[in-house]
Amino acid sequence: MQLNREGIIGESPALKEVFGVLAKVAPTDSTVLVTGESGTGKELLVRALHRNSHRREKPFVPINCGAIPKELLESELFGHEKGAFTHAVRTRPGRFELAQGGTVFLDEIGEMDLSLQVKILRVLQEKEFEKVGGSRTQQADVRVVTATNRDLEKEVEAGRFREDLFYRLNVIPLHLPPLRERGDDVLALAEFFLHRFCDQRGRKLLGLEPEARDMLAAYSWPGNVRELENFMERMTILVDGPEIVPGDLPEKIWREMGRERPKLVTREADVRAGFVWPTIEHLREQDMGLKDFLDAVEERLLREALTMADGVKNQAAEILSIKRTTLIEKLKKKKIEG
Repeated sequence: MQLNREGIIGESPALKEVFGVLAKVAPTDSTVLVTGESGTGKELLVRALHRNSHRREKPFVPINCGAIPKELLESELFGHEKGAFTHAVRTRPGRFELAQGGTVFLDEIGEMDLSLQVKILRVLQEKEFEKVGGSRTQQADVRVVTATNRDLEKEVEAGRFREDLFYRLNVIPLHLPPLRERGDDVLALAEFFLHRFCDQRGRKLLGLEPEARDMLAAYSWPGNVRELENFMERMTILVDGPEIVPGDLPEKIWREMGRERPKLVTREADVRAGFVWPTIEHLREQDMGLKDFLDAVEERLLREALTMADGVKNQAAEILSIKRTTLIEKLKKKKIEG
């Protein structure tokens, strides 16, 4: 049977090695531990594992162990009986019950509390569990696949993860390499995302100027595939020309190349009487949120207007095209003497 990649893009040797292991382990019921940095696409790989297994027609049920408060996670996993705790107004099935016959994906397993790790170990060893507040034992006919971006061996050494559970999960380790180790997959993914986002927006496909391609391929992409995907979406929104050129790339890429990014963008769509529109990249470079950024811009313009008007508030208000009362209110709010 041909391997179903579940939309995973790439032909690099590092990724082909992953596919080789995937093809061997998918038909089995062995427990798999997927490791890799954030943004590498671990859930996509786990979905491919399920799609190529004999359980493919049964449910695939994911749960992010780091996104749910620890006091609620047990109920999410195993369900609860009516009255088991405050607000438990009815009996509710958990993920293991919903996934019967299929696959349970425990993402960010390294975030799980030690007390709950014991119960996961029981599911793996005994193939059974109980609802919160219940006494009836239920069978767990599921395949358990886990993923983490943590080094679980170090977590075991630090006493934050059970050693017995680690070895029970790590039957088949499957490491998804970071994007920087996948060579030409960067450009293959970039073009894939460009096609998708341009199509969604009904715009003509953006090209990649050769130098821009080289810079994208050489960049380390610390946020991995997720960072590249978000970047390509941004390009399809902000770039008005027919192709992405080096000047469209953010400062951090230029900096990693050891080069200085051109200070001015010359395309007419980006420049209005010498004004360069700020981008999200500017906010990230300054480590600011939108409110802080807008506050800083407003304060700078207020001070500049006061300087131009020699402190005369009527004139400063005219320069800014606002009412004098509005100006005074803003100065008071920002504690600017004028």
